[in-house]
Amino acid sequence: MSTIGAPVNRTDAWAKVSGAARYTAEHPVAGLAHAVLVTSTIPSGRVLRIDDAAASALPGVLLVMTHENVPRLPPDTRHGKVQPPGGRRLTLLQEDTVHYNNQPIAVVVADTFERARAAAALLRVEYEAAPAALDFGQAKQASYPPGKVQGDDPDTRQGDLQAGMAAGGARVDATYATPVENHNPLETHATIAEWHGERLTLHDSTQYMKGVQRTVAAIFGMAPEHVTVLCPFVGGGFGSKGSAWSHVVLAALAARRLGRPVKLVLDRAQMFGPVGQRPRTEQRLRLAATPDGRLTAIGHDTIAHTSMLEDWIEPCGIVTRMLYASPNRETTHRLARLHAGTPTFMRAPGEATGSFALESAMDELALELGMDPLDLRLANDAQRDPGKDLPWSSKSLRQCYEIGAERFGWRERDPRPRALRRDGKLVGWGMATATYPANRSPAACSATMLPDGTAVFRSSTQDLGTGTYTVMSQVAAETLCMPLDRIRFALGDAHMPEAPVSGGSTTVASVAPAVQAAGRALRLKLIGIAAADARSPLYGATPDRVGVDRGADGAELYLLDDSARRERMADIVARHGAPVEATARAEPGAERQRYSMHAFGAVFVEVTVDEDLGEIRVPRVVGVYGVGRLLNEKTGYNQLMGGIVWGIGMALLEETLVDGRTGRAANGNLAEYHVPVHADVGDIDVQIVDEDDPHVNPLGAKGIGEIGITGVAAAIANAVFHATGRRVRELPVTLDKLL
Repeated sequence: MSTIGAPVNRTDAWAKVSGAARYTAEHPVAGLAHAVLVTSTIPSGRVLRIDDAAASALPGVLLVMTHENVPRLPPDTRHGKVQPPGGRRLTLLQEDTVHYNNQPIAVVVADTFERARAAAALLRVEYEAAPAALDFGQAKQASYPPGKVQGDDPDTRQGDLQAGMAAGGARVDATYATPVENHNPLETHATIAEWHGERLTLHDSTQYMKGVQRTVAAIFGMAPEHVTVLCPFVGGGFGSKGSAWSHVVLAALAARRLGRPVKLVLDRAQMFGPVGQRPRTEQRLRLAATPDGRLTAIGHDTIAHTSMLEDWIEPCGIVTRMLYASPNRETTHRLARLHAGTPTFMRAPGEATGSFALESAMDELALELGMDPLDLRLANDAQRDPGKDLPWSSKSLRQCYEIGAERFGWRERDPRPRALRRDGKLVGWGMATATYPANRSPAACSATMLPDGTAVFRSSTQDLGTGTYTVMSQVAAETLCMPLDRIRFALGDAHMPEAPVSGGSTTVASVAPAVQAAGRALRLKLIGIAAADARSPLYGATPDRVGVDRGADGAELYLLDDSARRERMADIVARHGAPVEATARAEPGAERQRYSMHAFGAVFVEVTVDEDLGEIRVPRVVGVYGVGRLLNEKTGYNQLMGGIVWGIGMALLEETLVDGRTGRAANGNLAEYHVPVHADVGDIDVQIVDEDDPHVNPLGAKGIGEIGITGVAAAIANAVFHATGRRVRELPVTLDKLL
């Protein structure tokens, strides 16, 4: 039976449940000092003076680092190594300017965390406040186009949108809005910095060790190989840990200044601003269709907020560019500057927010046409990518629609709003399309066979809790025809062979082919060693004459034309006298220019609404997805379910409330920033369509970390309309918008 695809339990599960798995803040480091980040309490202006007399007088306080005494960085890197969209402009105390509320303005270090926190509370900061742009409605009046949107132009035009709108018998012209949303992984951001002469070791909670290594090395003017970044476990990232933020460098600056290791952990409130968020968006959708439902025009205009520090765009229009067929299409993106922290990646950036607007508008168009929402989508299913004019590498969307509709019972739906009640509550059914690009980046991996017959694979990737340890072990085991318990996959060290950021649903699609290639390279090397050894049964064999088999006592190589002549890989290594290692690299090829590569899915949702209280519940969700080859059934379903749960939160709960006077998050904590809990989640039925994609990568696997959230918010909003007759176009859909 194939190891790949099997619902294998997580190989790191025991380490996690037993406490053996160490997260960033838990690593024991001798002589460790504890740092607390101090942040601004105004949104705009200057820090005139920081009185640290009382703080410095406390026992155990080692350092109060401010803009007045911080070590100076070179002029060209004092704001970080800015490489949009991943490289952020950092605030490293090199100036006194305040750009947003909750911006880092000082670091207090003491011999214990408690003393550092007490000292930080004693700092007295004097500001010169300046006018702040905090109102999105005003800021959008001066909106402007960003330079690029995922490497493409911010605006796209095909055909004639106005003519297409005029040609449609039914039209929708509506504006949809999504709020600021903040990341709240269980593990907040954390860094331990330790200098060894001119070399730096960083334990960092990150989605991109190589990115941290390069960014920090550039800021300090060091060779990247002199920066060690370690991250064996991540307690959730979801995009916020895809960049190296200011606290990482500040911890390193404090450690160098003190000459001892420093640990800096952000508190929950500091997750709101200094490490990004999903920006507020306002999206205008224009759709037109003929009476039979054929789209004649699609227009999607996005305005999103960004910071005063740099441009960062939420690319909401990218879904509209590729999802439905229409001869006339237009998308635009604009930015509105606010005194706020720079936005960043948040699970399915652009697709999650853009699909809410597009799929809500499609539901409204179906109502105008008197057409079933599913039939409208089937009528406009694009046979080619309309934005790139390329064929799909694979597309199973129709099967997703059909299977999802059958499992949900969609065809029994009464289309009339408010027509269905159960137990005194209104019941609504809604659906939407899910999609996410099948991204892939170059990656490398090494494979080492040890004399005891075990194999170790190494790559500088990260496991965000998604199952990377497990899935890569499965690929390695199958490639070498070895039992899974004889494989160890190692990650979490930036000095290992290079891997890309664990974002954009790229890890499996990028690293797994490198693992497979490394395993094959190791096999070839072992064949070469055996073929050159007169003591081996494979002596004189050429690689094309040798196969690999899972023997009773370990993986074996054998002659294809004489299967009796075989030898265990472990015996080859033992006779060789040293471990055998091979390294391989895998990267995308020309297929990316010949095919458009996306995962697709269909989401069907039932909601109940208490008409008197406006309370919304989601008793069941059906999600069906075409994601190529699923490498682990258990972790794969887990990821898709997790995305759906976040979609429920996006639709009904998540919203950062910003004080319009101070620019500070008024609900910057987990007591008032609401995320779904078990009681909020009903039955989730996830199904995978059997899909063969020979083009997307050698394993045929598409990323699944982000597609699960796409479409869910729209499906819920559409179901709420079906239940109540009220169309809510601004997330989250809360009871006050229904009463």
